[in-house]
Amino acid sequence: MSAADIDPSVAPSVAAAYRARAARRLTGLAFAAAGLCLAAVLDMATGPAFLSPAAVARSALRLAEDRTIDAIVWSIRLPIAAVAVLVGASLGLTGAIMQTILANPLASSYTLGVSAGAGFGAALVIVMGAVLPVPELYAVPVAAFVFAGVACAGVYALGAMRGATPELLALAGIAMLFLFQALLSLLQFIASPEALQQIVFWLFGSLQRATWTKAAIIAGALALAAPFLARDCWRLTALKLGDERAASLGVDARRLRLRSLALVSVLTGVAVAFVGAIGFVGLVAPHIARMFLGEDQRYLLAGSALVGALTLSLASVASKSIVPGALFPIGIVTSMIGVPFFIWLIVRSRRSFW
Repeated sequence: MSAADIDPSVAPSVAAAYRARAARRLTGLAFAAAGLCLAAVLDMATGPAFLSPAAVARSALRLAEDRTIDAIVWSIRLPIAAVAVLVGASLGLTGAIMQTILANPLASSYTLGVSAGAGFGAALVIVMGAVLPVPELYAVPVAAFVFAGVACAGVYALGAMRGATPELLALAGIAMLFLFQALLSLLQFIASPEALQQIVFWLFGSLQRATWTKAAIIAGALALAAPFLARDCWRLTALKLGDERAASLGVDARRLRLRSLALVSVLTGVAVAFVGAIGFVGLVAPHIARMFLGEDQRYLLAGSALVGALTLSLASVASKSIVPGALFPIGIVTSMIGVPFFIWLIVRSRRSFW
């Protein structure tokens, strides 16, 4: 069928429907961004010394000067809130990418071994800290980042042996997950009590080690990945149609998956290197975004980043509010939130998961 064969009377209604759908998606993104701003302010307000959200907003925007509030907000709470937003955005984004390139609703950096690789790298440095010439403060994040990359490379190398299909890459990810979990268990078995305590604390995940330097590094990784993802949005959307149809549209699925896994490696490695292994954000956030925004990657990737940031910000608030005066590890909080929601998603779905 040529363009001349299309009924001209249909074109305006199709264009109007497309514009209406785009407007609804942009509205959804705007609501998510507004919710994220409110959650970040609430995160900065919550803590041992509760501050009113209005006072926090005035301090963050430099609309009023109060030395006590400014010291609390700018030196302690704003870096934590910023890292929560940036890490949540990174994990939500990587989850959406992995679910798309692997055509698997259960795919995320946590479930396919990337976070486990980072955890093994961090544990290795903690156990061997006495024989390393690099200070542990720097060695742990670097090792976590490197082994997150090793896990991603292992996933692709194993999957590429038989054509790098989505099914084989998912199976390779599961193999990496069990491999690094076994190696991590071995390190925990031989670790001293002091090292074991540090490993467990790192694996729980925590935002309390947040600094402006760490926030800047994570933001830099996101800024580095953004142009590549913007360029590949259409290709990722085409990949949802299947490899054969994507190939007919000029998409090289194999190269796209390799590029995407490299970005996942960088984003996940940088995120978990500074806050520890945080689960379920990368798994749940894309599903929430998909419910409201659909499969168009131009909106889904942005929505997954916003929902991931919102989820981790709310988890940060919850970690400081469950027991007044006590701070729950944020990894436990995200699992407590993520598991019931994920079960609800499974029960709610009457057809295929997608």
